[in-house]
Amino acid sequence: MKTIGLIGGMSWESTAVYYRRLNEQVRNLCGGLHSAEIVMRSVDFESIVAMQTSGHWDDATNVLRKIACELEGAGADCVLICTNTMHKLADAVQAEIRIPVLNIIDICAHKLKAAGVRRPLLLATRYTMEQDFYRERMNRQHGLDTIVPEADDRTAVHDIIFSELCRGIIRETSRQRYMNVIARGRAAGADSVILGCTEIGLLIQPKNVDLPTFDSTLLHADAAVDFALGDGPLGRADAA
Repeated sequence: MKTIGLIGGMSWESTAVYYRRLNEQVRNLCGGLHSAEIVMRSVDFESIVAMQTSGHWDDATNVLRKIACELEGAGADCVLICTNTMHKLADAVQAEIRIPVLNIIDICAHKLKAAGVRRPLLLATRYTMEQDFYRERMNRQHGLDTIVPEADDRTAVHDIIFSELCRGIIRETSRQRYMNVIARGRAAGADSVILGCTEIGLLIQPKNVDLPTFDSTLLHADAAVDFALGDGPLGRADAA
């Protein structure tokens, strides 16, 4: 089994989901008391948020590069940046280490294409929805026409993430607000929904939505398990 390296804490609410999902999937696939081989470095999210809001992305890049190197040195065979927004920096992090960064954008795109959808509605932080790193990669590398909500809805989606979900607050009124945003996205031509912030799955599940819905957190974690169990000791063939 290969070792999964996690850059977590952005926020820890969703990193806890990653940790549980990774271990549940390994147990399901390998049986018994098996669990995932993980090394994790969890940051103080307040400091990262300050870099985001001030536009100091170079400082954030330096933080993530350093952590990725630490994970590689601790024996990780891959790295997961446990947040969609910070994949703005994923290529820079990858350039710093020899082991692969499993890119959440690519992983989601492959699942979307496999499901036969082409025009997903992206729900995420303002940075992910409004900056070009996510949508451009989806289009340029995967041929997907990602759309985002209108301005007022983007503000609501972003604010609920930071003021509620990252703080462990789940409100039915916020769930309904998101459902209204999704309904408007469908009316605008969306054929699917990406839960493109790792906290959104705490509020919205696929069963709540009448479009194909892709939870980036779960897809990212599952891809890491596939990587970890792909070959070598305790691979899937060994566990069968």
